[in-house]
Amino acid sequence: MAVVDRIKTSGTGTDAKLRREVGLVGLLWASVGSIIGSGWLFGAKNAVMVAGPAAVISWGIGAVAIVLLALVHAELGGLFPVAGGTARYPHYTFGGLAGMSFGWFSWLQAATVAPIEVEAMIGYAKEWSWADGFQHANGTLTTSGIAVSILLMGIFVAVNFLGVRLLSHTNSAATWWKVFIPLATIFILALTHFHPSNFTSHGFMPMGVKGVLGAISTSGIIFALLGFEQAIQLSGESKNPKRDIPRAVIGSVVIGTLIYTLLQVVYIGALPGASFVHGWANLAYKGIDGPFAGLATVIGLGWLAFVLRLDAVISPAGTGLIYTTSTSRISYGLSKNGYAPRLFEKTDKRGVPWFGLIMSFVTGIVCFLPFPSWQQLVSFITSASVLMYAGAPLALGVLRDRMPERERPYRLPAGQVIAPLSFVIASLIIYWSGWDTLWRLGVAIILGYVLLGSYAAYAIRKGLPNAPKLNWKAAQWLPVYLIGLGIISYLGGFGPSARGVLPLWWDMAVIGVFSLGIYYWARAVALPVEEIQRNIDDVEVVDEGGH
Repeated sequence: MAVVDRIKTSGTGTDAKLRREVGLVGLLWASVGSIIGSGWLFGAKNAVMVAGPAAVISWGIGAVAIVLLALVHAELGGLFPVAGGTARYPHYTFGGLAGMSFGWFSWLQAATVAPIEVEAMIGYAKEWSWADGFQHANGTLTTSGIAVSILLMGIFVAVNFLGVRLLSHTNSAATWWKVFIPLATIFILALTHFHPSNFTSHGFMPMGVKGVLGAISTSGIIFALLGFEQAIQLSGESKNPKRDIPRAVIGSVVIGTLIYTLLQVVYIGALPGASFVHGWANLAYKGIDGPFAGLATVIGLGWLAFVLRLDAVISPAGTGLIYTTSTSRISYGLSKNGYAPRLFEKTDKRGVPWFGLIMSFVTGIVCFLPFPSWQQLVSFITSASVLMYAGAPLALGVLRDRMPERERPYRLPAGQVIAPLSFVIASLIIYWSGWDTLWRLGVAIILGYVLLGSYAAYAIRKGLPNAPKLNWKAAQWLPVYLIGLGIISYLGGFGPSARGVLPLWWDMAVIGVFSLGIYYWARAVALPVEEIQRNIDDVEVVDEGGH
């Protein structure tokens, strides 16, 4: 049987619906294509400058964290194969206020990734003379750079308007390229320029444990590994979601983790000794702004540098394309849950949520104006992403308690242990981003409450059909969690402006105890099973045979 996610329409007498046309390969490549984006072009260089050769440990810790979160999402994605799934799980279990909050975290993360990928494309392209005038020295865009960025965002949106089937085929073709080029780079550098002594000549862990942990959030490691949820966001358009969603989620994380870890190893091994003679924090060589392409040039592989600069257009473009899709599906889900106007639910004849795509384009343009370069954006987006993911372990714990007998195509082994553990890890990653990032994230969260909260209040006051029920009691833990993370971050030692009152290790112990307290508090006050079922039914997930 197939599952159709219907869009409720008011007063039209018709049902618009998303089309279920995406198979396992399309879902897998949607997630892999999101994971293998600009992260592989910059992540290895940024990580080694923060952690030294011990960056390989940072990738390992980041991979474990993402695998745990992906396993949680695999069960939930099979359980609820609906569009914009990550924005909906907290809504099912904690009601309107939590759903609105995590929905905003999801949208904030997705809407800003495509502009970041465009910035990455321009950052690599500036080594070519025709693109030299697109960026200022500090990485911000010039007027011509903004114009080109808007054009690229327009292309992402245009491809999305052609329908999910063409999108899936386009992304699948791009992803084959995106996987092949990093693998070829690993093979070539390992065979031709690999110096094992690079790992120890200036100390394996010169920045200590804090460098290893800080690299996870601030250098782009978690950002690089994010993207597995794209298969879940497209659940409403999957041919066989209950079978394919868990496979796509887990498979994409395995592929991405393997590629990124090997890239870090060969990058460190291929560096000429002169590039880090003044220490890893002062890593320098000609063309370092395009790390792998610049390295290929320095070691005499000019032809590889050309291919890498070409890939620096294709890889981020593929990721930006799929995140543009994801943004429109998340806003679709927000609207269905009553947090955004019904206009976000409207689809065209190809089943594309057209208004959500337009808003994705507008948001991208806004991002090009005030924001700096790729490297400075990563930690902000990482925090928003992991905050989004933190809702899934909470939802899984509640659903295991309230609905233990509900059919699960994939049942996470030791789920009752992995769920709280993954919530603690998510909190740690957010904390490692540092106070300077988290206070800015707090401003963005407040903005979201103003925007979504205003509409929710309007819908409730007017008695609109999709007006949400906020369920304050079930979400009483949420403001304590958000404010508590901010206070601990301010008192901790990550970030230049943090006070350093909590010493290393004690700060992480505080985060662990605090997170576990929030986890079990949230489970205790979650909605009763009847209200959870009502929230699920309100999304109108209908089984239909013979698809």
